[in-house]
Amino acid sequence: GNIIGSGIFISPKGVLEHTGSVGLALIVWVLGGGVAALGSLCYAELGVTIPKSGGDYSYVTEIFGGLAGFLLLWSAVLIMYPTSLAVIALTFSNYVLQPVFPNCIPPYNASRILSMVCLLLLTWVNSSSVRWATRIQDIFTAGKLLALALIIIVGFIQIFKGNYKELTPSNAFNFWMTPTVGHLALAFLQGSFAFSGWNFLNYVTEELVDPRRQNLPRAIFISIPLVTFVYTFTNIAYFTAMSPQELLSSNAVAVTFGEKLLGYFSWVMPVSVALSTFGGINGYLFTSSRLCFSGAREGHLPSLLAMIHVKNCTPIPALLVCCLATLIIMLVGDTYTLINYVSFINYLCYGVTIIGLIVLRWKKPKIFRPIKVNLLIPITYLAFWAFLLIFSLYSEPIVCGVGLIIILTGVPVFFLGVYWRNKPKCVNKLIESLTFWGQKLCFVVYPQGGAAEE
Repeated sequence: GNIIGSGIFISPKGVLEHTGSVGLALIVWVLGGGVAALGSLCYAELGVTIPKSGGDYSYVTEIFGGLAGFLLLWSAVLIMYPTSLAVIALTFSNYVLQPVFPNCIPPYNASRILSMVCLLLLTWVNSSSVRWATRIQDIFTAGKLLALALIIIVGFIQIFKGNYKELTPSNAFNFWMTPTVGHLALAFLQGSFAFSGWNFLNYVTEELVDPRRQNLPRAIFISIPLVTFVYTFTNIAYFTAMSPQELLSSNAVAVTFGEKLLGYFSWVMPVSVALSTFGGINGYLFTSSRLCFSGAREGHLPSLLAMIHVKNCTPIPALLVCCLATLIIMLVGDTYTLINYVSFINYLCYGVTIIGLIVLRWKKPKIFRPIKVNLLIPITYLAFWAFLLIFSLYSEPIVCGVGLIIILTGVPVFFLGVYWRNKPKCVNKLIESLTFWGQKLCFVVYPQGGAAEE
């Protein structure tokens, strides 16, 4: 439910643009799923070996220490999750408003207002009940899988009718440009936006029932192959209805597909995208708030963010911070230009975390590991990771450089806010006062024994 969001409706255009052919684009989608599977297997071992909520942040902090963990936390809270939430929310509003403005782009203010309403609604739901939030995730996951199943089924019908001209080998590998290694790296970065979220279950490990034995590895083994199948065959279906040039010229691939093949029922596509993105917003809120919660519990963020509601057992202060950061990014500039920053920072964090798995094997060889993957799996992932980052830096030095600068701005913040213990009394009194009033307003207390289970 976290993986399938707006990515499958945004990324096909970017992947095709950088690969230069239909066949290579489909290969990138399959390999993208394979890379996500390798990464998720590594995260499964880390998740049951270090069973803490917080995912990457908790593992990096445990293995490499406070500064490394804080930098990951800083980049995630400042850019990765608020920007991803903003992009998904704006995609939701654009598709909801499209029937109202069929012949033009929806007005800027209308799109922003609807995005904010959606975000505030889901923040309230996640603040009220963990069970409500997970039920919404289950329902909307089923809804968007049914919508994607419709695209795939219609695609197969087209193939049986003989409409697969673009998928024949001679046409599929007819390159209109010769992709460089840098282009391939950027194609994988575009595809990675669609697959992002494969590590989100590790952010709520403490709230899972029996994560060590069953639920964490089972969820990974089911979800990654399923998502890879869905993404690959969705793209195949797209090419049964439109040429590569038509796909590249489309601003809403799923809507163009629906208009060409579904006739009267073409309205299903914008509705399905809206459902998909609504569930994606809910999933990002659920997991990003747990990251703030874990960071505060470790002392890397204000202690108020480590508090949970007295009755609802939900991290309301952390949810409010995630919501506020996303609202600010929605109002500042064009959030879509930040997608490349998000993808680069995401992959950088994934690689550092999986390097931590190898380091942990060396530092603590005898620690109990309910799941222990073959070392070839993290090594293979890291080889691909190095290729992607090196050639991304070569192809987009400004974008990747800004991403690195964003991460490094956390260094002085760490030393001033976390490492510096003997702060002036006036600073400590201000922090205590803000924490006190935050407790009163949000009806929160320090958690006893970690996150609540439900």
